[in-house]
Amino acid sequence: MTNTDQIPAPSRLFEPARLGGLELPSRLVMAPLTRNRAGADGVPGELMAAYYAQRASAGLIIAEAATPNPVGQTYPHIPGIHSAAQIAGWRRVVDAVHGAGGRPMFLQLQHGGRVGHPDTSGHTPLAPSVVPFPETLHTPSGLRNAVPPRAMTAEDVRSTIADFATAARNAVEAGFAGVEVHSANGHLLHQFLARNTNRRTDEWGGGVKGRIRFTTEVVRAVAEAIGPERVGLRISPGSGVNAVEEGDTADLYPALLAALTDIEPVYVHVVHADPDQPLFAAIRRTWPGILIANPVLSREEVVTDGGKQRGERLLDEGADLIALGRGFLANPDFVERLRAGAPLNEIRPELMMHVHGAEGYTDYPTLARV
Repeated sequence: MTNTDQIPAPSRLFEPARLGGLELPSRLVMAPLTRNRAGADGVPGELMAAYYAQRASAGLIIAEAATPNPVGQTYPHIPGIHSAAQIAGWRRVVDAVHGAGGRPMFLQLQHGGRVGHPDTSGHTPLAPSVVPFPETLHTPSGLRNAVPPRAMTAEDVRSTIADFATAARNAVEAGFAGVEVHSANGHLLHQFLARNTNRRTDEWGGGVKGRIRFTTEVVRAVAEAIGPERVGLRISPGSGVNAVEEGDTADLYPALLAALTDIEPVYVHVVHADPDQPLFAAIRRTWPGILIANPVLSREEVVTDGGKQRGERLLDEGADLIALGRGFLANPDFVERLRAGAPLNEIRPELMMHVHGAEGYTDYPTLARV
């Protein structure tokens, strides 16, 4: 065997890629990661700008969940995208990333639905049905039991769809290349998809056709507002995060993806993607466009290679881009470390969420500082 034969093939993760009209320097996407570092008014500040600028080498950054209206806020210090000050704050973030050599950024739009509390948002949470969140919630006054949400009226549904469209326009005004509509992990859109949280008998509930309608109409309104080439959708098929139970996952997602084909969003982003599960293969067969896969990772995989091998397998199974979260969280130079096969920083999980300040946020060292 020659020395050339022993050299491993270059990883496809580092190949350039396209996302609609965007040129990406690699297939590595920084997944959206809620960090609770915005101001109490939901305005991103200089600390958030520094955090994202540190991670500018990602092929694409999908910035953390931002709420499209006040009632959609989940926890304290979650950023919003519904006020002039929030738009200006996000513009500072985008400018900082571009100034550090970063490429495009998308902003995730998330409405918490029943995952919210009046102590945090000042509003009674809205949800498809009056099904209380069965867990405690972080609020400015500490952990509190969730309150029963108010079932959305037809007018609430229409106004919330309009708020998503306005939030998308605000994101583009702030400099984002596009937005990701969050229909995953037990938040409002996922609550409409799930049978245990959507008990409606009108056109927004009942069977699969009714339960996928809200997500479909939000994506449609956002695409009409800023163009489908600027719009992605995040889904988490079969996930029970935030106590949702879909009940008919195998029927739900093919129907949802089929309903999106005439809207043509630029990508679908699958959370907890597993190349060994038939559901991922079924989604790849059903969805004709760009597919971003956010893999299921064990703690050992996070520590050893940050998800590199699992991401490469998902590319082999048909994914176009790979979204990784915890590796980017603890390693400002995550792309460079993966490319070099360098050791990764250990995550300090106690500082991931519901804390404030630079510790566990912008103080993770780069290779040059180790």
